[in-house]
Amino acid sequence: MKQIQWFPGHMAKARREITERLKMIDVVFELVDARIPLSSRNPMIDDIVGNKPRLILLNKADMADPAITKQWEAYFEERNVRTVTVNSKSGQGLNRIPEIAKDLMKDKINKMIEKGVKPRAVRALILGIPNVGKSTLINRLANKKMAKTGDRPGITQRQQWIKVGKELELLDTPGILWPKFEDQTTGFRLAVTGAIKDEILDFGDVAFFAVQYLKEVYGDQLRERYKLEDLTAPPIEVFEEIGRKRGCLLKGGEIDYDKAAEIILRDIRSEKLGALSFERPSDF
Repeated sequence: MKQIQWFPGHMAKARREITERLKMIDVVFELVDARIPLSSRNPMIDDIVGNKPRLILLNKADMADPAITKQWEAYFEERNVRTVTVNSKSGQGLNRIPEIAKDLMKDKINKMIEKGVKPRAVRALILGIPNVGKSTLINRLANKKMAKTGDRPGITQRQQWIKVGKELELLDTPGILWPKFEDQTTGFRLAVTGAIKDEILDFGDVAFFAVQYLKEVYGDQLRERYKLEDLTAPPIEVFEEIGRKRGCLLKGGEIDYDKAAEIILRDIRSEKLGALSFERPSDF
């Protein structure tokens, strides 16, 4: 399988700029994909933000398996990490964010009050990998279209301050991946969920990874969607059967693997198989 890597120049530049802005920041909002909460956490962020108070936002919760999301909430809670499950498109959970941000900054606010200084708005930095929904989240919080949005990674390429009412100011940043995925499973999870540009992917490898996982974890949804008969067969045979069922055939009846792969990934991303999570706390 081809190794997946993607670290454009603007991401390296964004990392430098974020580091420079940190002294102005009170709280860090780390936005992750609820379907892959650990795989969508950039390991570089811990080094970048250090000990700044942090809130993890489990976004795209509507697309994730709710039972698995509850497991992830418990996982982070056990590690004393504040989390909120959100859906930036519908607005679910967003009303809790300013309140928790103030709570995370309460020591600083109390010190201001003790000095007779009127507390200012909380300054929050939003970080996350590409296509995790940062711009949609910001537009929802600000109640207007402030940030560009899109269903592909790499839309936001500069930083900007955005006011959310009188109590919160957000610094939007471009999505940042990291130079090298030590574990290629992480790369495949990111690819399946759309965090990496499709143009640089081998769709066949990514779709095969997805079928392998769905066969083990979401067999009923896979069987129902593609009217499959035998899920005990090896993953490649299941993949080929999906291709046949969907009419992905070349001359001579051979499977058109590229076309089958594209259909499978499109179905996953458009929730044709229902709400899916591609990693569980027990995997780690």
